[in-house]
Amino acid sequence: MAGPLQFETPTALDYFASLVADDASLLLVEAAASIAQDEYPRVDTQAVLSEIDTLAIKLKRRFPADAVPLQRLRWLNSFFFTELGFAGNVNDYYDADNSYLHQVLTTRRGIPISLAVIYIELATQVGLTARGVSFPGHFLVKLNMNAGKQHGEVVIDPLNGRSLSREELDEMLAPYKRMRGLQDDFDVPLGLFLQAAPARDVLARMLRNLKEIHRSAQDWPRALKVMERLVVLLPLAWEEQRDRGLAHARLGSLDAAARDFSTYLLHAGNAADRGDVAERLAQLSRPPRLH
Repeated sequence: MAGPLQFETPTALDYFASLVADDASLLLVEAAASIAQDEYPRVDTQAVLSEIDTLAIKLKRRFPADAVPLQRLRWLNSFFFTELGFAGNVNDYYDADNSYLHQVLTTRRGIPISLAVIYIELATQVGLTARGVSFPGHFLVKLNMNAGKQHGEVVIDPLNGRSLSREELDEMLAPYKRMRGLQDDFDVPLGLFLQAAPARDVLARMLRNLKEIHRSAQDWPRALKVMERLVVLLPLAWEEQRDRGLAHARLGSLDAAARDFSTYLLHAGNAADRGDVAERLAQLSRPPRLH
């Protein structure tokens, strides 16, 4: 007689992989909320979604269905930044909790991208067209204000809801352009930096923020968990495989490191660090020296 069927419980990474498997069905808020499950395994992503839905319902009751976009934006900003008190966590900007949506909803403190994800969801639910902008150094939100004969876009800072002028955006972008040599004959228009970011790109930026926090702290177990998600999210971003290999090596998982380095070398083409990675791979296969 056959024994009872046994099913493996999906891991947090399995759940994340199912959420990001296809761009057409990728739900940004749920996937973003699930990132916290590495640190907070009991986080209920559906409860996070429900909490945001409750806030949206409360806001929608405050204005008529025929309110124009500019009115909706003003009410949204007043509700989000003044009444609810969402703001940047200036006292502990590099705390990993700033990237976990359930914590941001509890503390009302975050970083631009986590605040933006919640803000954009609220904006969408109250009838606004809002998208994230992966601006260099500072994640932004842009909103389409088209209504009747009125046209245009508003770009806001998700830390405080302030509308940013073209001059302010140019000033924010200037250090990045100088660093990249994008000046004079090589200058590029501001509009290229204000394109809407796909959900997958938003998630990648959230994860890379966490990756840098853990890597800077030399916290390789936590860094590895984030890198696992990045490899799942961006399977063709071979540098993520390389970085995961480095984390595996730091943690003594030499076979896993060798697999990641080999994959990187197979696909990296003429990458500038190809020789360095090849040397690291060779070192993994050398027998230890006896003293």
